[in-house]
Amino acid sequence: MAEHEHVRVAVIGSGFGGLGAAVRLRREGITDFVVLERADSVGGTWRDNSYPGCACDVPSHLYSFSFAPNPDWPRTFSGQEHIRAYLEQVTDVFRLRPHLRLGTEVTRMTWDSAELCWDIETTKGSLRADLVVSATGPLSDPKVPAVPGLDSFPGKVFHSARWDHDYDLRGKRVAMVGTGASAIQIVPAIQPQVAKLTLFQRTPPWVMPRMDRAISGTERRLHRTLPLTAQLRRGLLWGMRELQVQAFTKRPDELGFVERLARRNMARSVKDPVLRAKLTPDYRIGCKRILLSSTYYPALTRPNVDVVASGLAEVRGSTLVAADGSEAEADAIVFGTGFHVTDLPIAERVVGADGRTLAESWKGGMQALRGASAAGFPNWLTIIGPNTGLGNSSMILMIESQLNYLADYVRQLDVLGGRVALDARPGAVRTWNRTVQERMKRTVWNTGGCTSWYLDANGRNTTIWPGTTTEFRRATRRVDLAEYDVLRAPAHPKNSTATPNPDKSAEVTP
Repeated sequence: MAEHEHVRVAVIGSGFGGLGAAVRLRREGITDFVVLERADSVGGTWRDNSYPGCACDVPSHLYSFSFAPNPDWPRTFSGQEHIRAYLEQVTDVFRLRPHLRLGTEVTRMTWDSAELCWDIETTKGSLRADLVVSATGPLSDPKVPAVPGLDSFPGKVFHSARWDHDYDLRGKRVAMVGTGASAIQIVPAIQPQVAKLTLFQRTPPWVMPRMDRAISGTERRLHRTLPLTAQLRRGLLWGMRELQVQAFTKRPDELGFVERLARRNMARSVKDPVLRAKLTPDYRIGCKRILLSSTYYPALTRPNVDVVASGLAEVRGSTLVAADGSEAEADAIVFGTGFHVTDLPIAERVVGADGRTLAESWKGGMQALRGASAAGFPNWLTIIGPNTGLGNSSMILMIESQLNYLADYVRQLDVLGGRVALDARPGAVRTWNRTVQERMKRTVWNTGGCTSWYLDANGRNTTIWPGTTTEFRRATRRVDLAEYDVLRAPAHPKNSTATPNPDKSAEVTP
């Protein structure tokens, strides 16, 4: 990395968000940007999660960029290797490799109020950027619970997102901790190989059948020959989910019918009433993520699987002790315990205009204007920021809306001219966040009677968007300068600081 290098835009991360931002910048005519990636290849969560059975629970034609359709998806729900290959293909097709800085982890980002730019420190040197696009994603840093005695465990321990492919599970006694989206794919994949599988389940998930199938060669040829057919397929998938979201956001009581379908699905596979009782949730379906699998329940009925309806409380050597006092012996522990979602690790490394880190600014809970801008952190945009997650559709739809916002943000800076920055007004951020949280009150994620990873330490849902993707796209189509202070570089930066433009009223509604 060149000494004192200065770029117009620095993108952090090379998953869907980072690569999407890079493509959009190029489409806006901006080529003076870098993509900083701590790993040695692109792919984000689809690079990191390579555990057995890893696949997406959103249909392939919806879980891809609208500007980069893939007519050759092999299955209706794609596996990890196909999604990762797709992201590599996007990188090549849109000529992003010259912009990539692989093996370059950002250690610190500090706002320079005099120069109106970000000083970025990385493991491979320093650089400056006028604008930072943080696309590190909420599923990038694994969360492993602090289990007493874990250090004393003599066997193998790893997180599902850091799978050790050199360790052979065949014939081993394996403990799976957690019953989320990763666990329900891992369990059926490893169950036939292991001698004993003990599943530690704090809260049972609602599981629906996974309607997966191979996409025929005829279908793929049709999509290649007539791209409109692939667009129609994507549009149909999107429309179905757009209609369903009303039940999640406005009428959770209507989810009772879906709940009955889920119970029937369980009853078909699990005949043992004792096991079925363990696996039956006591909260409204949709409160936690609805999981898709046609093999999870059958795997749990196999003789070498034991479901412990309790969390892992303690480790005593090779003996694992559950919160209910039951014990199990294990040679390996696999944690499927999720990620740092509501306490993004990157926030500890971002120092804003007032010298505080983003983590300190978000101490009472994450909040950002339209999911992108945090007050006191000028020219710093988040992709997949606070309250931009989805409970029932494709995150790629939300990412593309945020890319629209990024594109207009850059245009506004161009229109303003000169060395300039935009800083979200605290009042605008509060108004946006207050409206989002007010809408959140009636959603299934807040009323469903569960504790999910959508909620932060204060019990607030700072993860999910409480509306349709259409509403979010409309809300992020344009940057409203009334919601920002416009900062300009002073004539003599050594003797003064940047000053905001005259105050304007900020009215925002999602």
